[in-house]
Amino acid sequence: MESATPHPGGRAGRALLAAALVVAGGAAVATAVTTTATPARAAVVLNDSEVTANLWEWNWTSVAAACTDHLGPAGYGAVQVAPPQESVSLPNSPDGVHPWFEVYQPVSYRLESRFGTRQQFAAMVATCHDAGVRVYVDAVVNHMAGTNNPAGTRGYAGTTFTGYDYPAVPYGYGDFHHPGDNCPTGGGITDWNNEAQVTSCELLSLSDLYTEKETVRNKIAGYLNDLIGLGVDGFRVDAVKHVRKDDFAAILGKLNNTLTEGKRPYVAQEIFDGASNPALQARAYTGNGDVLDFGYAKGIRSAFQGSISTLQNVPSWNLDAPDGNVFAMVTNHDLERDGVVLSYKNGSDYVLANYFALAYPHGRPSVYDSFTWTDRNQSPPADGTGRVTDTVCGAAWNCLTRTTGIKGMVGWANAARSVRTVADFTTVNSNVIGFHRGDRGWIGINDSGTATTATFTTGLADGRYCDVISGVATGTGCTGGTVTVSGGRATVTVPANNAVALHVDARPGTSPSPTASPTASPTAGPTSNPDGGIATTFTVSATPATDQDVYVVGSIPELGSWAPANAVRLTALGGNSYRAAVDLPRSTTVEYKYIKKTAAGVVTWESGANRSLGTPASGSSAVTDSFRGDTVPTAPVAASFNATVSTYYGQNVYLVGNLAALGGWNPANAVPLSSADYPVWRTTLNLPPNTAVEYKYLKKNPDGSVTWESGANRSFTTPAGGSWSSTDTWR
Repeated sequence: MESATPHPGGRAGRALLAAALVVAGGAAVATAVTTTATPARAAVVLNDSEVTANLWEWNWTSVAAACTDHLGPAGYGAVQVAPPQESVSLPNSPDGVHPWFEVYQPVSYRLESRFGTRQQFAAMVATCHDAGVRVYVDAVVNHMAGTNNPAGTRGYAGTTFTGYDYPAVPYGYGDFHHPGDNCPTGGGITDWNNEAQVTSCELLSLSDLYTEKETVRNKIAGYLNDLIGLGVDGFRVDAVKHVRKDDFAAILGKLNNTLTEGKRPYVAQEIFDGASNPALQARAYTGNGDVLDFGYAKGIRSAFQGSISTLQNVPSWNLDAPDGNVFAMVTNHDLERDGVVLSYKNGSDYVLANYFALAYPHGRPSVYDSFTWTDRNQSPPADGTGRVTDTVCGAAWNCLTRTTGIKGMVGWANAARSVRTVADFTTVNSNVIGFHRGDRGWIGINDSGTATTATFTTGLADGRYCDVISGVATGTGCTGGTVTVSGGRATVTVPANNAVALHVDARPGTSPSPTASPTASPTAGPTSNPDGGIATTFTVSATPATDQDVYVVGSIPELGSWAPANAVRLTALGGNSYRAAVDLPRSTTVEYKYIKKTAAGVVTWESGANRSLGTPASGSSAVTDSFRGDTVPTAPVAASFNATVSTYYGQNVYLVGNLAALGGWNPANAVPLSSADYPVWRTTLNLPPNTAVEYKYLKKNPDGSVTWESGANRSFTTPAGGSWSSTDTWR
């Protein structure tokens, strides 16, 4: 992840940064919207997609980097971000140090939060727009910070407040509900089916805003319009069940159109399920926007922890709202902690559930990524002041949104978006299913521990398709598995605890013969391709470590031209067997080898001389090998790089060196360092043990140029295990 403030480019970036200087509230916000609307709309084109990446409690620089590097290229339509307003800072809370829920206790509408500054937020929005991704903000409008916070508690920007007195907005005592006005209790909610209590009494001792008052509505709308003026495209509205529906409608009526598309901001409302009073159920709120479907998420959990064949019954589930009114999810921050839905802790069930949610036509699908946790109130990774540090995918942060399979299914969802029905739902057994959406896309899901081969009706035109779970389509073939459809049907082996997915926009660069017979599995027994290359199957027996994948790399571009970064990933078939099919040139001698590679780019080559094969003039080709020198590598060394470097706004510091994990001396692949402890820039990488390492630091400037530090290469040798750390100063 890039660790410094993104540098927005183009007219959109300059317009949004200009708006970032406007203080929230009243006419000043409206002026910012007016002066920036035209250039912002003209500057960017947003992805035509309904899929949202929910990057919950990521800081703004990390969100911006994700938009540029992953979300935009993958075709996501939007990114949802955490509440950006100033919240309480609770370093000594009974619930732990800086618990995650701090951000749901506003003390002002200043955009100075534990995720970054106002300028960083504006830059993030501009960067995401430049990548084609909309930005939806988690908006807290029902309440302010709790009345039970200790005396002297301040906000992240230093704002002081007391219960019912928030001078930075400003709100005073009369701007909140109290016992005896519209709240019929002593202050709290005692009956969750009583609409007056739910909408006018305090939720968890949080100061409940008197949204019936026009002055309060204007201040809430001013905050939301300030965000719209910075380019925000929509809102996930927190706890809106606790705002009267007509009050919220009045607030929405005061909002400006979005800058980039010139339309009404998207609204997804959080309406917790469980109420028996129809007035407090999600369907009653759809007049104000979409609703989060808690029932759908819970139903998905039940299926994947029981029998996924029950997924064919989704239309008969107790869903919160119809398809056209739903923001769909597999999990979110509240539900994963309550244990009522799937989460990353459920392993392959969770991944497969997300594949299903992206494939099934119910609402606007979303994919959730956040930090790992052991305590339900735990803070996200943060510095000593509570400010969230840059996202580093791995042990501390989940990054499902950027995996090959999820990215592939985002493309699948986009390709199938026009078809809102499921056809030919096939139940092979209780935990192996398949279905398609018209002639746009087909998916098979195997939630069992055994690979299963079956014949499915795909709805697709005849020909060869790339499996988007295991790879991507290229100009010459597929980096993952392939499936041939004949007569609208295909015989496919769906790997254990995995899936195979095909769609019309993911086909090899050349078309197969229209009479080609189907393959036995996504990657087995390739058919000839008379209009292009030779379909060649690589199968290897290998024993990678848990953090490694197996690849084939070779002497021609189709195999990466010996560059590990461009190697072809093989799909796990079970039993330590891995396979991929690649279209290779006809009548050509090809050299190749197998490698193991981690997500961080650490490469282990098999031993021995280069392997060689000769492709025929026609037909197909296949090789079956064993990874030479196949041993599970010892644990990597955690290498911590710490460099004191002075920079100016827009500059970033990177690390580059002789290993693939260090970018292979290529500045384009250099590793970004975090500026959280500026002027010390830091990163920690997993490097192979007992390995000679050379490295240097460089700066990437806002204009794209690179400045190298002076002097000779720095060097060290990693130890046999454990960790290593540097303390460097820019030369």
